[in-house]
Amino acid sequence: MADFSHLVVGAGVVGLSVAARLVRGRGAVLLVDRHSAIGTETSARNSEVIHAGLYYPPDSLKTKLCVQGKKMLYKTCEEVGIPYRNCGKWIVAQSDAEQEYLESIHEKARELEIPTEFVPLARAKDIEPAVTARKAILNSPTTGIVSSHSLMAYLLGQFEAGGGDLALNTSVSDIEFDSSRGLYTVQFNTGEEDSVKETISLKFENVVNSAGLSAPLISNMLLPREQHVTPYYAKGSYFSYASSQPKTQRLIYPCPAGHAGLGTHLTLDLGGRLRFGPNVQWVTSPGDLVPDGSQLEEVYAEVSRYLPQVDKSSLLPDYSGIRPKITGPDDKGFTDFIIRKEEGFPGFVNLLGIESPGLTSSLAIGEMVHDLYNT
Repeated sequence: MADFSHLVVGAGVVGLSVAARLVRGRGAVLLVDRHSAIGTETSARNSEVIHAGLYYPPDSLKTKLCVQGKKMLYKTCEEVGIPYRNCGKWIVAQSDAEQEYLESIHEKARELEIPTEFVPLARAKDIEPAVTARKAILNSPTTGIVSSHSLMAYLLGQFEAGGGDLALNTSVSDIEFDSSRGLYTVQFNTGEEDSVKETISLKFENVVNSAGLSAPLISNMLLPREQHVTPYYAKGSYFSYASSQPKTQRLIYPCPAGHAGLGTHLTLDLGGRLRFGPNVQWVTSPGDLVPDGSQLEEVYAEVSRYLPQVDKSSLLPDYSGIRPKITGPDDKGFTDFIIRKEEGFPGFVNLLGIESPGLTSSLAIGEMVHDLYNT
């Protein structure tokens, strides 16, 4: 007999969304996280941007869930009072090749019915005088920012109001599937970081692996070796800005230069303060979170291309996050979200490589996982 109908591993924004949606189906859901609080990894260390869905192949899961999730997120923020701002975004082109890239993005947006428009360069100087674009500017008016912490607090409230159980300081150490009984036996180590750990074992009918940076490790505990996934970690550092000038009213993005990130962009917090990042630095540990400032020259060079008056001495290392990659620096192609049932393991749903636009897609991912259990 199962102790719970569902286990959700990982209480970041995606895990919280999944758990809150599953508990509405009146199942007995346990949500676990190895940290002492919810959402302390990728969900707490990102740009807090609500993406429009422009950057990925039109038929990809990232595009589908981003477009759907954006609509759900704005609607939820309005209804329950989660702080957000629909500030819009400019993507700026400095070369002919970058202009061609923007034209392709604009065409894809038209096909997907995502609003975009080119801003005449002469007019752009009146709107954002501090911003430089030598070739073109594409405006994305449905891009915004959101308080990820307020969103997670709301989802946790929904989960607990539905009768869900949350266990913090609880990590998965082993998973086994009994095919004769259709049950998963999961071993947990539980206890605060500096305390002696207690080992407990519980049985579940279903398991959702939404462990973010640890998701490949959880998956590899259960699946056969030929289906194992190698985790890769792409660190992104953010820099705060101590000066009041220059300033902008919207997000400013360069054209992406590689597959690992969207370029070192200018973002705003809900108070209007500027920050820059994230850059891309491949690291070997998901715990490498100290922004040591070693990337300052590179960040300044990238930012000054579109914001030439930026004061280098006012750029200060602020915080870092880790993108949960499932392909490494030598893999140059597009990598989609993996959200799927695993053959031979009924009730086990794997979420791998849930990086950007994971925050924007979070509510849609919750719906998708719920639907997977009903198909």
